[in-house]
This record gives sequence, C-alpha cells and structure tokens, in this order.
Amino acid sequence: MGHHHEPPAESLQIPDGHVWTKIPLLGAALAVLGIAGSWFTAGDSHEFAFSYLTAALYVLTLSLGCLFFVLIQHAARAGWSVTVRRTAESLASNLPWIMLLLLPIFFFRHDLYHHWMGAQAADDPILVGKSAFLNEGFWSARFAVYLVVWSFLGWWFHRTSVAQDESKAVGATYKLEKGAYLSIPVFAITITFAAMDWGMSLDPHWFSTMWGVYIFAGSVVSGFALMGITTVLMLRSGLLKGWVNVEHLHDLGKLTFAFTIFWTYIAFSQYFLIWYANLPEETMWYMHRGDSWETLGIMLMAGHFVIPFFFLIPRTMKRNPVTLGLACVWILGMHFLDLYYIVMPASPQGHHGFHLSVSDLLLWIGLVGIFIGLGAWKMRKNSLVAIGDPRLGESLAHVNF
Repeated sequence: MGHHHEPPAESLQIPDGHVWTKIPLLGAALAVLGIAGSWFTAGDSHEFAFSYLTAALYVLTLSLGCLFFVLIQHAARAGWSVTVRRTAESLASNLPWIMLLLLPIFFFRHDLYHHWMGAQAADDPILVGKSAFLNEGFWSARFAVYLVVWSFLGWWFHRTSVAQDESKAVGATYKLEKGAYLSIPVFAITITFAAMDWGMSLDPHWFSTMWGVYIFAGSVVSGFALMGITTVLMLRSGLLKGWVNVEHLHDLGKLTFAFTIFWTYIAFSQYFLIWYANLPEETMWYMHRGDSWETLGIMLMAGHFVIPFFFLIPRTMKRNPVTLGLACVWILGMHFLDLYYIVMPASPQGHHGFHLSVSDLLLWIGLVGIFIGLGAWKMRKNSLVAIGDPRLGESLAHVNF
C-alpha cells in the first residue's frame, strides 16, 4: 500500500444528460419489443416456455455471479476491489426484481417439467423413487425460498454498503464481513438446489453430483465478465475517472481467466466421469445432446475455453480495456449458448438439433434489456464507488506485481 490522493468526486455520480441516464429507457424498450416479439413468433406456449427459461436463467446467473463477487471480497477482507465492488453490488441488488422475472417459470412449470409433474410419473418407477424430492409441492416451496434468500442478500449487502458512504462507520465493514461468512454457505446450498430444480430436472431420470458446481462455475465466470465489460464501458464514458485504473482491470481479467479454466475443469470432469463409468442412467444426458447437437458442443469447447484461454493469457490483454472488453463480451455470449445447450434439447423442438430461433433471440434481448435497465437505474441513484469503506486508500494505491 502506498500514499494516495482521492480523485475528484464528479466521476462518482452519473450526471443528468449522461448517456447512462438513457439506458433504463432503452432497456424498457428492448424488454417490451423482445418479450412481445418472442410471444408472437414462438410456435406455441411450450416453445416460448423453454426459451423463457433459458433467458431467465441467463440474467439470474449474471446477478448471482455478481453477488458471489461481493460475498467473496467481503469474506477475504479484500482491499484492491473496493473501487470496483459497488458495480457488483448494484448489479446484484437487481435480484429482487430478477426474482419477479422468474415467476413465469413457476407458471410454465407443467410445460417445462411435465415428465415428473404429469400424471404419467406415477407409472415410472424411477420417478416414483425420486418423488420425495421431485414433487410439485416441495419444488414450489424451494422456489419460494430461493426468491426470498437471493432477494434479501442482494438488497442487504447493497443497502449496507451504500449507508456506509454517509456514515463512514468502520463497524459496517465488520458487519458486511460477518454477513459474508454466513451468506456463502447459504449461497452455495441455494444455487446447487436451484440448479437441480430448474436445470437437471428437465431430464428427471438423469443425475450428476457435479451439476451444482457446473452451474456455479458458469454463473461466476459470466458475472466476472459482466463486471469487466461494465467497468470498461463506464471508464470509456468518463465515469470512475481516477478511481479505477488498469490495475483493477488487470485483476478483473485475472479472475475471468481463472474461472474460465475452472468452468472447463468442472465441465470436463463431469463428462469424463460419466464417460468412464458408462452407466446408461448417466450417459443419457450426453446421448440426447449428441449428433444433432454436436455442433454446439464443439462450439462450447472451443468458444468457452480454448479461445478465451489463449486470448487472456498475455498480461497485456488483461490490462488493455479494449481487449479485456472483447473477451468479456465473448464469454457472456458463450454463457448463453451454454445455458441453451442445457435447456433446449429437453424441449419439444430439441430433437431437431441446434437452431437459434427468432423467438429465442428476441426473448433473450427482452430480459437482458430489463437487466441492464435496472442495473443502470440502480447505479444512478448512488455513488459508483464505496467511498465509505476504510480500505478505499488501499484500492486507490493498488498495484499488480
């Protein structure tokens, strides 16, 4: 840590007339056009339901990835991240609203999970054996728990941090640290069970003990990528000037690079263990995604690992705002394709193979529009940096070695 001088406070607020003040309106327009367009272009309610699940899981996992960043930074008592942490806090504080976007999944539950929610499940001995967990009442109760827990965590960490901007109370930092210690295991449990409820149960005969970690890995790497591109765009538009520098971009790039490798490790380990055991009840998931879905599988291997891995290895690529931003956008695109690979083969159209329909893209645009609109609106209301954090000086003086 070295000496520092606080930059001017003007770049900590989004001024009236700034381009970021127009993003909420743009997001609302994209939401209306995207959701309405998808509804009218979808072949039927079943197709719309699976498209909606994919897009909703996309914006949810981005929010959860940002929430994990907030939790882990507080738990580790990290100083370097203070000037970029508010971005993650603001995006994670969207969770109460994102939870509302998940409600259609509940209403479409019979379209999405008809294999085990339908009457025919009583004639299937495997589903009967799983009925203590896979039953509509318990599934609905867990759904409500996820909504409440994630909404509270996103709201509480943001509210407490923003309040510290005024109070400058060191006690708030200790409060956030203790909250993070308690919240991390809760986060781990809820994201694991939600991954099983909304993703794995699309193929209720199948199971994988690594599934929760796989969804967690995709959520975190995409959340870090979102933070990277958001920070780059704010710097390019004149915000955060003097508060965030190339050293912070470098660390965001390193985290994105590291969790790209982690996602690959989990994805390969899951596949390898299932391939090695060669049990029909485990291999079926990959068999359903063979042949006509093989192209997308190859795209994910190359695009979710090989390309970003070699692109982000050089130090200069992580420290350059343009190259870091390109890498982050690429990873965010790959994350959507990863979720598409998880959800859509289980849809009635899944046997046709990989094909992004107009309805899929429009619905993704609509929900992403809501997400970015809410994020920009929340950022405008408060300081863009946690200026009350006692480790602010450490962050301003941060240097990578």
